[in-house]
Amino acid sequence: MNDPNSKQKKYDFDLEDRTLEFVKRIIRLCKALPKNLINNPLINQIVRSGCSIGANYREANDALSKKDFLHRMRITRKETKETRYWLKIIVEANPDFSVKMVDLLQESLELKKIFSAIIDKSDKKAKQV
Repeated sequence: MNDPNSKQKKYDFDLEDRTLEFVKRIIRLCKALPKNLINNPLINQIVRSGCSIGANYREANDALSKKDFLHRMRITRKETKETRYWLKIIVEANPDFSVKMVDLLQESLELKKIFSAIIDKSDKKAKQV
């Protein structure tokens, strides 16, 4: 069966998995960080923003309109940028973890670029209609 939408569905599913794996890695990092007055609020912030990435992406996939989709994708990108910010602060507060966090920082950058590309492409399509 050759469904023309199957590529898009697979892509959405893969990105849903990718955002889930990203937040799982953040949670594992947070569990490993020393608990202290500096790290505790940082952990709370990054868990919130990191979890929000996948949740908002899933909401975008079930959006009721193109406008709703774009709005939720912009929130997803914003949360990704915020998560990247918290990762950098955590590196500053925990230099011993910097090597372990290189991949997380790279993944946050890649996700931001992916979400930006989706937004740009969707924005162009919306303006053509």
